[in-house]
Amino acid sequence: MDDQDPSAHDDSMLAANQRIWGFETNYGGLADLSIVKANQLMPKPTHLSWEEAAVNALCASTSYRMLVGGHAARMKQGDNVFIWGATGGIGAYATQLVLNGGGTPVGVVSSENRVKLLEAMGCENVIDRRAEGYEFWSDEHTQNEGEWRRLGKKVRSLIGEDPDIVFEHPGRSTMGASVFIAKRGGTVVTCAATSGYMLEFDNRHLWMKLKRIVSSHFANYQEAWNMNDLICKGAIQPVMSEVFTLDQVGDAALKVHQNKAEGKLGVLCLAPEAGQGISNPERRAEIGEDKITLFARHARGEL
Repeated sequence: MDDQDPSAHDDSMLAANQRIWGFETNYGGLADLSIVKANQLMPKPTHLSWEEAAVNALCASTSYRMLVGGHAARMKQGDNVFIWGATGGIGAYATQLVLNGGGTPVGVVSSENRVKLLEAMGCENVIDRRAEGYEFWSDEHTQNEGEWRRLGKKVRSLIGEDPDIVFEHPGRSTMGASVFIAKRGGTVVTCAATSGYMLEFDNRHLWMKLKRIVSSHFANYQEAWNMNDLICKGAIQPVMSEVFTLDQVGDAALKVHQNKAEGKLGVLCLAPEAGQGISNPERRAEIGEDKITLFARHARGEL
C-alpha cells in the first residue's frame, strides 16, 4: 500500500490498495534476489541464522495481530486461549504469545508426537483431536452439536472454564465448534479458512451469549515490528523444523500440503548452507540453543 488512502493512517491493513508482498503483488517470494520497499524491511535478530530469522515474518506477525495488537482479540493477562493447530505455522507463535503474555493456552494438535512437542513448548493443556475422535460434521450438510459440547467439556476439564479467546483458522470444519466453546462474552478471532471458507455456525450461541467473531488479516508495519522486537529480545522463538535448498522448494511445499511438517520450513537462497548469519553468538547462548532449535530437534527425533 501507499500513504494516499486515509484509512491507512489508522491501520495500514485497511487501505484499499493494501497487498501482501509475495502473495498478491508478484509470483511469490522465493528468489535469490528480490526488490522491496524500505518499509518492508526490519532488523534481523542478530542471534538467529538467516533461515531462522526468515521463517518468522509472515506467521509470527499474523499471530501477533490476532492476539496482541489493538485491532483483533486484544488478549490480556490471565486470558484462556484455545488454539487450533497449536504446533503449526501460526499456532506455534500463538502458543508462545499466550504463554509470554500471561495467559493460559489450550492447544489442539493431531498426533501424540505433536502433543510431546507442544508440552516441550510449555503448554500444559493439550488436546489430541485425532485421539479424541471429534466429528463436528455428521454429514456434508449437518453439524453435530453433541461433539461441540464434548469439546467444550474437555476444555473445562483442563482449565475449569470456557476460553476467553478461540484462535480460529481451519474455517468450515471447526467454526461451529469454535463459536460454541467460546465463553459468554468471548471472542473468536479468525484469519483463514484452510478447510473451506463457507462457514456455518449456530447463531443462537453467538448472539444470546454476546460473543464476537473478529476478523484479522496479516499485520500492519507497527504490529510486524513489535513482533520482530519480541523475537530480537528472545521472548519468542522461531518454529523452524527443517531447512531446504531453493531447488527443493517443491518437496517443502508438498510436505506442508500433506501436513507432515511442524511449524515452519526454511528455504536457503543466497546462503550456501544452513546456520550462517549468526552475528551475536553470545546472545544466542544467553537465550539458549535448545529453546531456539526446539522444532528442529523435534523433527530429528531428539526430544
